[in-house]
Amino acid sequence: MAIRIYLDEILKRRKMTSKELCKYIGITEANLSMLRSGKARGVRFGTLNKICYYLECDVGEILRFDGQLEKQEQEKE
Repeated sequence: MAIRIYLDEILKRRKMTSKELCKYIGITEANLSMLRSGKARGVRFGTLNKICYYLECDVGEILRFDGQLEKQEQEKE
């Protein structure tokens, strides 16, 4: 995927468990796990806002573009 997820690294730096973050932001552990693994196909801005608020970080610290298109996008061209 062209967007890399660095949520685990931020959680470690903040000494917070994913379970604690789920409690703060109001999503299930399964949904956060999907996001952490990069398997989520989307994330709501409201969820990102809460993640950034509770982890005291910027969106760019969590999500980064790797400079490549996804394979499906390349095949359409």
